Amino acid sequence: MTDLARRIDQGTGREPADIVLKGGRFFDLVTGELVASDIAICGDTIVGTVENYEGREVIDISGKIVVPGFIDTHLHIESSLVTPHEFDRCVLPYGVTTVICDPHEIANVLGTEGIQFFLDSAEQTIMDIRVQLSSCVPATHLETSGADLPIERLLPFRHHPKVIGLAEFMNFPGVIHKDPICMSKLEAFQDGHIDGHSPLLSGRDLNGYLSARIRTDHECTSAAEALEKIRKGMHILVREGSVSKDLHALMPILTERLSPFLALCTDDRNPLDIAEQGHLDYLIREAIRNGVEPIAVYRAASISAACAFGLRDRGLVAPGWRADLVVIDSLENCKAGMVFAAGRRVTDELFASRKAVAPVGLDSVKAREVKAADFGVPVAEGETPVIGVMPGKIITEHRRYRLPTSGNQTSVDLENDVIKVAVIERHGKNGNHANGFVQGFGLKKGAIASTVGHDSHNICVVGVSEEDMALAANRLGEIKGGFVVVEDGKVTGEIPLPVAGLMSLEPYESVRDTLHHLRQAAYALGTTLEEPFLQVAFLPLPVIPHLKISDKGMVDVDQFKLIG
Repeated sequence: MTDLARRIDQGTGREPADIVLKGGRFFDLVTGELVASDIAICGDTIVGTVENYEGREVIDISGKIVVPGFIDTHLHIESSLVTPHEFDRCVLPYGVTTVICDPHEIANVLGTEGIQFFLDSAEQTIMDIRVQLSSCVPATHLETSGADLPIERLLPFRHHPKVIGLAEFMNFPGVIHKDPICMSKLEAFQDGHIDGHSPLLSGRDLNGYLSARIRTDHECTSAAEALEKIRKGMHILVREGSVSKDLHALMPILTERLSPFLALCTDDRNPLDIAEQGHLDYLIREAIRNGVEPIAVYRAASISAACAFGLRDRGLVAPGWRADLVVIDSLENCKAGMVFAAGRRVTDELFASRKAVAPVGLDSVKAREVKAADFGVPVAEGETPVIGVMPGKIITEHRRYRLPTSGNQTSVDLENDVIKVAVIERHGKNGNHANGFVQGFGLKKGAIASTVGHDSHNICVVGVSEEDMALAANRLGEIKGGFVVVEDGKVTGEIPLPVAGLMSLEPYESVRDTLHHLRQAAYALGTTLEEPFLQVAFLPLPVIPHLKISDKGMVDVDQFKLIG
């Protein structure tokens, strides 16, 4: 008997269903009602609701509520610091049954090898991992990337069953000004999905950007920005990650009326925050706690997200829809007690059934050894540009200060919280090293260094002491990438991330525990940032306004040019 025939027989009740959930209610995202009902499952598909069913396996969910599995519409699994297999094991139990990832980070380090690693992993995970093909590798001409992915290298992946379309097109100036490389990629995907990335873009420039048939955006930081983009046909992905926290700013648009044009995403979230707060379930709880109607946020977490990305088989608790289901205690608390992924109950045994995928990029950190003297900044006339960090945002301000000097060198200014920042090319291409200043970390001593440095993932290090900065950067080469904290000439915390210098080979529980110690080591330096490591990682991101730094120098993002 075919799968189709089995579904029809079990849906009509001629045959017992494979699984029946009894005694609970499901959240009807069409009417907003909680409906008392059996839920019958055949294979990977829901085949019955609002009726009574017999089942080969019956699970009592009395007093519980069933909602559709959650869909994270934009994230970088690499930012969880674990491999896709460990991300699957970490996040699926929170009810996230589908994620749409952009392997942009590993692609910038390893190119097509990184994309293939993600696709191979996605074919083994229990969670449905869908992949967007990284559109901007390198992200800009203002930095040195480990790889180059012109359209010719992306097209062989286009029809892979796990591929949805073209990932976030962050080079929005390249789109507006019709850069030939951008145009070639956009032309190739005009009949497919193109993900957007257009922070603060508005007016005619936004119109031009959208005329390239770019449909989504996760970079809105105000309700006004989001509303303009919704009016112009964009689907807004409301983001709340470990650094970029836009949920509260966008709550005014999280309404029942606008929910068909909204979805949720995390973008970048580490295992420590997942353990302490949760994943998309945290966004749902937080939104409802602040007055958002449950139907609006649950729609955004499922059916609206599915529609935005053409996933026509999921997002409702209804016959014929994919059996991605989350059994929760209440709509307000949104605590997953049981999760089904394509009709399979999520258990440790289910995770154990997956095939392993060999790691890649284990020797990707090829930076030259540096000395304290390499971090000197010669005295220049006038004010010095300073990157202004804003907690909870990856947007930075372009500030200027008259900094103290010592001899012919510009010094840090601890009284005004201005310390040094440097980016060191780590792909073995040119040995570039650029220095600058940053404000907002709160460091009083020591240094923090990382090989996670969006988007090209060169080494980024911030610090008060040049000696500590050099020690931290060199230690990254010894551990094959990761995060390092140095205080007074001693490494006080580190986490190796040998997979492309981005991901650990350890279980997520080990990464979580190590991150806790690492965070304490950073706090001991005086940092006032809740998440200092990902904040370091976003300092070299020259597609996010307003001032950044790359291995080539300080970048004025508004003018899209190097300024020193």
